Amino acid sequence: MATRIRLQRHGKKGKPVFHLVAADSRAKRDGKFIEKLGTYNPNTNPATIDINFDKTLHWVQVGAELTDTARAILSYKGVLYKNHLINGVKKGALTEADVETRFAAWVAEKEAKIVAKKDGLGKNADADKVARLKAEAEKKEAKAKAIEAKNAPVVEEVEEVVAEEEATEAPEASTEEETSAE
Repeated sequence: MATRIRLQRHGKKGKPVFHLVAADSRAKRDGKFIEKLGTYNPNTNPATIDINFDKTLHWVQVGAELTDTARAILSYKGVLYKNHLINGVKKGALTEADVETRFAAWVAEKEAKIVAKKDGLGKNADADKVARLKAEAEKKEAKAKAIEAKNAPVVEEVEEVVAEEEATEAPEASTEEETSAE
């Protein structure tokens, strides 16, 4: 029996949540499975992945095939790296102590990256909120000015136009007097 580690789709339309399962490769996508290994929720940022590390590692060591997405998820969580290190112990290249120290260092580095991403997302969200509020305030001021201009009396505009016309006629008259005097 060929065993695969793959995803089963659950959740409502547009909001999928996946179960990571070990199943017979001939079974339907959402059908019968041998063992549930964890869950994957791509709707959150960063995606939420909860797996039973030991069970998943066991299935990988036994030789279960992985789908592309399951491979990416297990690589992200470190199951494939741990399997690689354990295979190094079997070949005599590493010791158990080396495996644990290397894996612990890898996990610490990975956690630091995840925390940095979450912090960055929080800062970006705050900056976006401030920018949206500023844009909204500017738009509100522009609308207020437009309404004020619309409701302003028309008489003042007529007086301004007449004053401008008189100002433009006066310089022309002075230039004509200067040319006739010469």
